[in-house]
Amino acid sequence: MSVVRCDGIVQIYKAQDVEVVALRDVDLTIEAGETVALLGPSGAGKSTLLWLLAGLLRPSAGRLWMDGTDLGRLDQRRLDRLRAAHIGMMLQNPARNLIGYLSAAQNISFAQRAVRRDRRSASPSASPSAGAGRPAGPPARRSARDLLARVGLADAGDRQAGRMSGGEQQRLALAVALANAPKLLLADEPTSQLDEESGTRVIELIKDVAAADGTTAVVVTHDTAVSEALSRTVTIRDGRVGAEGRRGEDFVVVGREGAVQVPPEYHHLLPPGSMARIEELDDGIALRRAEP
Repeated sequence: MSVVRCDGIVQIYKAQDVEVVALRDVDLTIEAGETVALLGPSGAGKSTLLWLLAGLLRPSAGRLWMDGTDLGRLDQRRLDRLRAAHIGMMLQNPARNLIGYLSAAQNISFAQRAVRRDRRSASPSASPSAGAGRPAGPPARRSARDLLARVGLADAGDRQAGRMSGGEQQRLALAVALANAPKLLLADEPTSQLDEESGTRVIELIKDVAAADGTTAVVVTHDTAVSEALSRTVTIRDGRVGAEGRRGEDFVVVGREGAVQVPPEYHHLLPPGSMARIEELDDGIALRRAEP
């Protein structure tokens, strides 16, 4: 069952009088329990896609489904409820995820209080468009004590979040993101400001949550160690999905209208703007550079 489905997503920003296309015809499906690394150069559109998945932006064109619910058909109130109950998010700077003057336990409790006790009113499964036969909702919310223990902060419940180290804050941010047992966990560069040991621990925790609770995780990263640790990679270049990696093997993605992005490591063979011949093979095609 897919938790995320993007169909022809386009995102356009307006900078002064100039329109900037951040995403172009993005088609993407992410299944329940997958751990996905979003890769690509700076400015490629990774963080924009993450914010769309979080419901913090609405696409300029195309459609986006979360667990069978078309987010574009939700009014702002219903979208906010869905986000609070079913989506957990970790921002790049650990401190941005937390209320610094509250204790670690209070940060988790605050996140849980933000959701109505009756989660069914926010459940994507309650939507008429979600379809029948859907499994039961996400696991029950854990107590603050259990969540802190899960991220290795069992003795830190009374400590002020703003006085924690960067690694501790990021682990606490993960606990806060998991406070409502979300179906979808989104993380923007969760290891960028951490040492290697702390970064490894955060990624292992994300993988453990996916394995134990069936949580789907999407992580924007430039860290090779992170992308290698997750089950799937999706590479975005120039606002398009250009490649995917599964089980250690990389594939180019054929986009709409048959577009294929040649990976940068092969540009010496097929430089941008060069002409190529297409040769049909039994199992596909081959591109061969045409001599001028």
